[in-house]
Amino acid sequence: MGNIKKLLSGNEAIALGAYHSGIAVATAYPGTPSTEILENLSQFKDIYAEWSTNEKVAMEVGLGASYAGVRTLVSMKHVGLNVASDPFLAAATTGIHGGLVVVSADDPGIHSSQGEQDNRYYAKLARVPIVEPADSQEAYEFIGIAFTLSEQYDTPVLFRVTTRVAHSKSVVELDDALIRPHHKKSFYHNVEKYVMLPTHARNRVPHMHRRMAELIEYAETTPLNQIIDGRSKLGVISSGVSYQYAREVFPEAHFLKLGMDYPLPPKMLHSFAARVDKVFIVEELDPFLEEAIKELGIQVEGKKFISRVGELNKTIVRHAAEKAGLITVPNQPSDIGAIHNLPGRPPLLCPGCPHSGAFFVLSTMGQRAKILDASGKSQGESKLIITGDIGCYTLATYPPLRAMDTTACMGASIGQAIGLEKAGVSSKVVAVIGDSTFMHSGITGVIDAIYNAAKIAIVILDNGTTAMTGHQDHPGSGISAQGVVTKAVDIEQLVRGAGVNDVKVVNAFDIKSIRAALKSALDSEEVSIVIVRGKCAVRNKARQNSRRVDIQKCNDCEVCLRIGCPAIYKEEGKIIINALTCMGDQCGICEQLCPKQAIGIFRDSK
Repeated sequence: MGNIKKLLSGNEAIALGAYHSGIAVATAYPGTPSTEILENLSQFKDIYAEWSTNEKVAMEVGLGASYAGVRTLVSMKHVGLNVASDPFLAAATTGIHGGLVVVSADDPGIHSSQGEQDNRYYAKLARVPIVEPADSQEAYEFIGIAFTLSEQYDTPVLFRVTTRVAHSKSVVELDDALIRPHHKKSFYHNVEKYVMLPTHARNRVPHMHRRMAELIEYAETTPLNQIIDGRSKLGVISSGVSYQYAREVFPEAHFLKLGMDYPLPPKMLHSFAARVDKVFIVEELDPFLEEAIKELGIQVEGKKFISRVGELNKTIVRHAAEKAGLITVPNQPSDIGAIHNLPGRPPLLCPGCPHSGAFFVLSTMGQRAKILDASGKSQGESKLIITGDIGCYTLATYPPLRAMDTTACMGASIGQAIGLEKAGVSSKVVAVIGDSTFMHSGITGVIDAIYNAAKIAIVILDNGTTAMTGHQDHPGSGISAQGVVTKAVDIEQLVRGAGVNDVKVVNAFDIKSIRAALKSALDSEEVSIVIVRGKCAVRNKARQNSRRVDIQKCNDCEVCLRIGCPAIYKEEGKIIINALTCMGDQCGICEQLCPKQAIGIFRDSK
C-alpha cells in the first residue's frame, strides 16, 4: 500500500476496491444499505454499470459478463438476494469464467427493510465462500482478494457487509502504485459447464464438493483469517463489525478474526481453542459461526448471552460479557436504550409528496378512519382493502392516512390483491405500487391478473424515480446509471400490451381527477389501472410561493391535517402552514380539500 489516504464509507471502499481490481461490469438494484456501491462505480466511465430492472436480472447480467471472461460485481441488499437466489445458485453450480463477486448488504436491526435475515446461510446453501470485512480498509482490500478467490476456485464469492460497515466512514490507505488489471473478453463454448441440463448438472455437483474441500484448505492459510494474540486466557472469535465491538470489550483477549466466514478453517480453530481456557463467539443475528464451530467438537459460548435479534454495539456486547462472567464492570451505568430518550419524530411522507393525494382519497373512500383504532387495528369491516408494496409510499400506513393493509416484499401488492379477490372477500380490493417497484416485479402480477380475470384495481404511483433509496433512475425514467439517455419504458403501453383495457392517467395533485378515476376503477368488473403521476417533491426544484391559512375563514375542522403533510400543523389551537417547507404552486392538495376555502397562495415577495 502507498501513502494515499481517503476517508471512505464501506460502500465507497467496496466500489473503489472493485474498480482497482479490474472489474469491467457492475450491476445492481438500489436498496439500502447497498445503494452507494453502484452509485460510486457508475462514475467510472471505462466500465459498464447499470441499474438493473431487479436483483434477479442484475445477477443474470453479471453472470453473463463473467462467462465472457471479465470481472463483474453484483450488489444488492439482503432481501434482494432472495430475488436473485435462482441465478445465484445457478452460478454456484456452473461456476464462472471472469471473477464474480456478489455483495449482500445485510440490515441487522431492520433500519430500512421489511425483515431481518442472516445471508451467511446463502453461502452454505450455495456452497460458495463468503468474505466479510470489518471496516472500510478491509472492504477495499478484501474485494480484490474475493475476485482472485473467485477465479482461483471457479466460484462466485458472496461478499457480506452489514449496515454499520456499509455506511460508517474510516480512513483507507490506497495502493498508489496499482495498475488496474484488464481482462480480455473471451467466451469459451462449454456446454457441459454452462448448460444445466440434468445430465450436466449431475456432473457439476461433485465439482462443487471438491471445490469446498479445496476452499477449506485455503481457509487455513488465507490472510483473511488471522489470530491476534492477547494476554488473558479468554479466546474470542468474531467477524465483521462485531469484531470491532468485541475488541473494545475484551482488550486483553486472544482473537481469531474471521474475514472468511465460510467455509471455516478446522485446524486453525482447534489450534486457537487449545491455547485458551474459554472461547466466546461474538456475532450479529444467527449463531452461524457458533453452530459450525460446535460441529467441529469445540466448546464455545455466544448466543446464550447475546441476542440473535437486532444489531450489536459495544454496550450490548459488554453486558453479554458480564452475564457470561467474562468481565466485571462495577457501578458502570448502562447506556442501552439511551437513544430512545431523543424526541420522537413520526415517519411521514414529504411535504408536497405526489402520493399524498391518492392515499387521502383511498383512505376516505374506504371510510377507514371510522373502523381503525389508535393502533391501526380493525374495529369493523372497511369498504376497501388496500394491498401495499415496498417504497417510500409505505409510510402511508401510519396515521393520519392509514391507507395500507399489507406489505410483504417487492411487487407483492398485486398478487396479494388477486388472492384476496379470489378468496371472495366482500370488500373492494386495490393494489398500490410505485413505478420503480412496478418495473422491478409488478409486471408479472398484472399479467396474472389479466390471465385469471381478477376484478381488482391497481394504482401505480409514478413519481419518475426510485425515491426511497435516493432517487436512482429506472427503466421508466429513460436515464441509465451512468447518465446516458436511453429509451424510457412507457407504463401505459406496457400495461395495455399486457391486456389491460381500462387504463387512466391522472395528475397526482388533482384530487377530483384522482377520486373520479379510483371510483371508476373500483366499480369496474375487470382489471383497472390508475396511474397517478406527479414529480417527487424532493427532486422538484421549481417550488414557488407557499400557502397560508386564513384564520378568519378556518373553522378548525382539521381536514387538512388528515393529509399527513409535515408542512401543516397545529399550534396554540391554530392551523399553521410552514412557508419554508410548503411546496406552494407545485402541490395545492390542502387548498382543494379545505371545505371553507380558508387556504390559499401567499405570493413570495420579490
